Amino acid sequence: MAVALARKTLVHEWRRFLPAVMSVGFSGVLIIVQGALLLGIVGTNALPVTQSRADLWIGFPGTQSADLGRSIDAGAAAELLVDPRILRVEPLLLGSGDWRGPRGGGVSVTLIGIDTRPDGLGLAEAMRHSERALLTEPATVLVDAADLDKLGTAIGAAAEINGQRVRVVGTTDGMRAMGGVNIVASLATVRSLDRSLAAAGDITYYLAALRSAGAARAVKARFSQPETRKRFEVWTADDLAGRSVRYWLLESGAGVGFIFATIVALLVGTLITSQTLTAAVAASTPQYATLRAIGVPFPKLRRIVVEQAAWVGAVGLALGLAGSLLAAALAYLNGIPFALGPGIMALSGGLVLSVALLAGVLALRRLRHADPAALLR
Repeated sequence: MAVALARKTLVHEWRRFLPAVMSVGFSGVLIIVQGALLLGIVGTNALPVTQSRADLWIGFPGTQSADLGRSIDAGAAAELLVDPRILRVEPLLLGSGDWRGPRGGGVSVTLIGIDTRPDGLGLAEAMRHSERALLTEPATVLVDAADLDKLGTAIGAAAEINGQRVRVVGTTDGMRAMGGVNIVASLATVRSLDRSLAAAGDITYYLAALRSAGAARAVKARFSQPETRKRFEVWTADDLAGRSVRYWLLESGAGVGFIFATIVALLVGTLITSQTLTAAVAASTPQYATLRAIGVPFPKLRRIVVEQAAWVGAVGLALGLAGSLLAAALAYLNGIPFALGPGIMALSGGLVLSVALLAGVLALRRLRHADPAALLR
């Protein structure tokens, strides 16, 4: 009876509960969008990993994030290839530079050197084979399509990196960074542009392809012995990407700031929803008093209010998810990192429903005024 009455009250008095639904929906959009933006932004630091097809990554021991890699000994490749489960190994370089475009101005850039073979592992998801082949020509680079305006350049235009002339021969997809700009080139070109990588023994990462992807954990365990980890460390692609996200999410000021803003949004949503539900319950005091007068026990009245809060939360969450999908589409069209995955949607949805239920619990205090004697006043 309580459940049916709660639904009928919501349908009949929808104008009274509409502000609560809208506040829950707005809270849902705010929480989901902030969470997706946060994960998208910190995830850009793992783009070299997520946009590649390597099963294993080999780098400097204790590396905290993929973008903070340091050089390891080139001899590690020979050790890795001893394992018959490893099909091939290729290097990847990370460097830095200062970009000077045709219109002047300087932009800090990250240089990513990859193997230019058609079947190369590095950044295989970010470019086509035809674009990869263009990098075989010396002093040629690729930039993300979303960064062309920022760099003040175009395909076919010339520019300078660290005082050396380069030519933009194409674009990548999905390599837009939130801080600097990712510039992709061949290994030889990156070594010539960043003098700190000039030595042939300087390798930032080795990327390994396995004969069977299911052997990744076993191969990692083999090369995780104490004597090996003094020279290099091995991660699966998921491990290194997750490590990068956690580092920037939990140990950087930007990540903590976003988390704090999300908590504030959650508190504001709870307070606003609580006030609107409390007002709705207060306006229905005569109806609740009538129910008390005809013998409906107080626990059932509480159940009606909580059921109303749950329906308000469900409808508000549906509006919030619709708004978040719209925000994701706008972000995609504008090249904004926006990681709207099932995990963030489920977590945010649980938080939004919790906000609505908590608001309903806070609104229960108005039921104390639903005294049958109130009908005589």
